[in-house]
Amino acid sequence: MTSNANLNWIANYIWGIADDVLRDLYVRGKYRDVILPMTVLRRLDAVLEDSKRAVLDMQANLDKIGLVDQDEPLRQAAGQDFYNTSRFTLRDLRARANRQQLEADFRAWLDGFSPNVQDILENFEFRNQVTRLSRADALGTLIEKLTSPDVNLSPDPVHNGDGSVRHPGLDNHGMGTIFEELIRRFNEENNEEAGEHWTPRDAVTLMAKLVFLPVADEIISSTYLIYDGACGTGGMLTVAEEVLQQLAAKRGKQVSTHLYGQEINAETYAICKADLLLKGEGDAADNIVGGPEHSTLANDAFPSREFDFMLSNPPYGKSWKTDLERMGGKKEMRDPRFVIEHADDPEYSLVTRSSDGQLLFLANKLSKMKEGGSRIAEVHNGSSLFTGDAGQGESNIRRWIIENDWLEAIVALPLNMFYNTGIATYVWVLTNRKPEHRRGKVQLIDATEWYRPLRKNLGKKNCELGEEDIQRMCDTFLAFEENEQSKIFDNAAFGYWKVTVERPLRLEGIDPSRSYKAAEIKKMKESSERTETAPPVIKKIHEKGTEADPLRGRYEATVNGKPAVVEYEPDTDLRDTEQIPLQEEGGIEAFLRREVLPYATDAWYQPDSVKIGYEISFTRYFYKPQPMRTLEEIRADIVALARETEGLLDEIIGDGTRS
Repeated sequence: MTSNANLNWIANYIWGIADDVLRDLYVRGKYRDVILPMTVLRRLDAVLEDSKRAVLDMQANLDKIGLVDQDEPLRQAAGQDFYNTSRFTLRDLRARANRQQLEADFRAWLDGFSPNVQDILENFEFRNQVTRLSRADALGTLIEKLTSPDVNLSPDPVHNGDGSVRHPGLDNHGMGTIFEELIRRFNEENNEEAGEHWTPRDAVTLMAKLVFLPVADEIISSTYLIYDGACGTGGMLTVAEEVLQQLAAKRGKQVSTHLYGQEINAETYAICKADLLLKGEGDAADNIVGGPEHSTLANDAFPSREFDFMLSNPPYGKSWKTDLERMGGKKEMRDPRFVIEHADDPEYSLVTRSSDGQLLFLANKLSKMKEGGSRIAEVHNGSSLFTGDAGQGESNIRRWIIENDWLEAIVALPLNMFYNTGIATYVWVLTNRKPEHRRGKVQLIDATEWYRPLRKNLGKKNCELGEEDIQRMCDTFLAFEENEQSKIFDNAAFGYWKVTVERPLRLEGIDPSRSYKAAEIKKMKESSERTETAPPVIKKIHEKGTEADPLRGRYEATVNGKPAVVEYEPDTDLRDTEQIPLQEEGGIEAFLRREVLPYATDAWYQPDSVKIGYEISFTRYFYKPQPMRTLEEIRADIVALARETEGLLDEIIGDGTRS
């Protein structure tokens, strides 16, 4: 295996090519448009050099027999999950002295790659760069530097004339490490946009451990499916795979993993797919679906798949209005991921505001859980904890999750963990197979103070999680104990009833012993004066035998000299709402009797209008009030201030007199 020092040297060499060749041709932020695809192409070309003749011979034979679908046999001839059917290798193109001929042959070489590589090239939009590179006479220089004997991107070693090894071969893991390092450097260079598609490695490692550690001892020698519905450059998938493999190996198990991902951004999709190809994971690369037409919300690439483990960092505060319109709008939405059956409602809607679809990515994952048990970790900002009123999409998602007992824990991360935002972020950990001791409970962990500062800020990222910080978070999660940073709650602690409290419309000059129709009431509102002492307007007289229940709006009254049970017209100006905890002792009515009726004796509520909502307030649970200053401290400050200002007024007045 290539040493870390050598891998770093190769990454520095490739990084240096950008400055040497592209400095006057591209702005610094656009170097990646050339360097990343060219690094991919050079590696693929180097891997395919030994099988070039076998691929060309196979293609000739397939053409003779008229076979149209040649992909699988050509892969077999190449011994890889990709191939190139052009007659050139990249080394061959070094000899082209004519710029036009070089460009033509280079394009022919690009056209010879297999469909999966073509997909990468198209999403990198790399062909758009070729003419620009050629006109600046930079294409030849770029090829020469990447195929130089000074650097080896081939899996085979390079030997000196005496047979000794000049450069060791570069295995797939080593190449993947180099490519990830280049991605990291380019993302840090472009830190303003990096957070959109690249989650810091420390955060990903934490998420992977939160997913795997609770079931580490249950891992068996088997195949596991891992999914990321907003996979970006694929870091979560590959880190999750590494962590799972490490945990399995420690326990003497052999596991294989199948990675699946979906990504709407074309360039990051191309990077993800290329990274997997470079690591020798061709099957996984084929399971990555992406590009602008492949939105996870509007166009699910894996509708019938279920996964063992799922991790994501979905976009925060990003509009999904276009997707919503494609799906028929809120009223016509029929996607079974987002319109479900829950709480006796066959069309329970999880559809959120069109301005922010982050929780829908979580709902998408929950629809892909296996009956035998799946585990999920997803990063969200603070709005996912509390945005959305009772009955709205965000609150409905939280309710659906918590009432199904899927939420294990939420971990509050340090501020400024990500590249393009300093907002608070939280890792949600979910499973549909909670261990016995966690059932009916949710753990909240305040890890905002567990970090180490960076020596130099990377955009807004000014801190990172060290190994000890990640371990501390995982230990706290696994311990499942109450302390200053860990709070444990019943599921119902986050739920509430949203209750509309009504009071009667009171109008001067009405007949208090008769009922009024809606049209009459509307007219009276315009002409009559409202006062607190006026009689209430009756809108309905119940049939004889109906029981009075003032708290539910059914009052005893005298109508035409006879006792009756009536309902009053509510005064919309006096209408109010109360948010009553589900754990309120005695429920809604006990709360209203204690908190409302003493101040509004004529108030009532309609039970059929009550809605249930859920929200999670970290601030409420972890708030640490600052101790009040003592009188002695305040007095000392006042005395000190008086001494500082003593004589100041005399000076001002005196100066004014002299002038």
